[in-house]
Amino acid sequence: MAKPRKQRVEFRKNRSTRRRDGDLTRTLGDDPDAAADRATSERISGKGDLTRKRTVVAHDVDADIDGLRVAAGETAWRGRVLNVHGLESHVQADDGRIVRCTMRRLLRTIATDQRHPLAAGDWVRIRDVGDEGTIQSIEPRHQSLSRDSRGRRHVIVANVDQMIIVGSAAQPDLKPGLIDRLIVAAESAGIRPLICLNKVDLVDPSALVPLAGVFARMGYPVVLCSTVTGMGVARLQAELRGRVTAVVGQSGVGKSSLLNVLDPDLDLRVAEVSRENEKGRHTTTTARLLPHRFNGWFVDTPGVRQFQPWQLVPAEVPSAFRDLRPIANLCRFPNCTHDHETGCAVKDAVADGLLDVRRWESCRQLAVGDEPREEDE
Repeated sequence: MAKPRKQRVEFRKNRSTRRRDGDLTRTLGDDPDAAADRATSERISGKGDLTRKRTVVAHDVDADIDGLRVAAGETAWRGRVLNVHGLESHVQADDGRIVRCTMRRLLRTIATDQRHPLAAGDWVRIRDVGDEGTIQSIEPRHQSLSRDSRGRRHVIVANVDQMIIVGSAAQPDLKPGLIDRLIVAAESAGIRPLICLNKVDLVDPSALVPLAGVFARMGYPVVLCSTVTGMGVARLQAELRGRVTAVVGQSGVGKSSLLNVLDPDLDLRVAEVSRENEKGRHTTTTARLLPHRFNGWFVDTPGVRQFQPWQLVPAEVPSAFRDLRPIANLCRFPNCTHDHETGCAVKDAVADGLLDVRRWESCRQLAVGDEPREEDE
């Protein structure tokens, strides 16, 4: 039997340091007699920061959370997280049963850079407690889609094979910048991106050819589809077989309607776009895994209006743009930002019409770390 591993880990602070209430000097200056009611000594704890650290012992079954190994009970069974609602989640076992679970306190309080330690698609170890279960550990993730949420990592979905990026031709208007950011996040995570331009029945499809051609030339599958006419539905169905597919896009682009057409058994709730501002209404409030008839899974995600990829290194941004990647290697300076330098091959390609201007501007905005604005997406 392997020897248990011990590791010192840090936990989130559950209380702030004690401080004096008010200004003591000013209080005594205004009322000297108040000194008699004040404490003459102050108790100081010797532990300091160590009050939120402890030793974790990993036994037989263990998993990894951001490099931390935690133990799970010997009776734990393996399951997949279908959705997460605060501290509760629904987990499906291998035999098909769905159990409502909570997380053990250890997982909730470990100090990480994540907004929530659990995400839809995670593989976890469960220990049954009556009709409910307790999540004992989380297995290592692969190919997870994450974004920046006020300086913390928001894992939208974990363990996916591909991602359908849904944009609408109209109502709401198409946002190529948002598609660029989602592609960069997918490339960074090793997820296969597939671009779906929905609601083509509302516009002349030929108007979408220039934008679709830019992505198609880079090797990304582009599907023009409509849930009204059925255009492109068969092509999407062929891409789903045996895969875990995340469906991502802004609110109102018709993600839930598209899933209902791809698999009518889902019967997801849909809503029309607001007539006042032509923005979508949130019908999906949390990411959730949905099995479909093509021997795979959908991950229906809430609509996004802004998307900032998680911890994107500026120097690595051009490598996430397939059309910029080979040209950037020809720049005069190895650390070229493709903005103001002389001898920049990327700027020369834009001037010669060999590179799309909009893609170049999108790359520069990501490289300088600008927060996305909804109107600019």
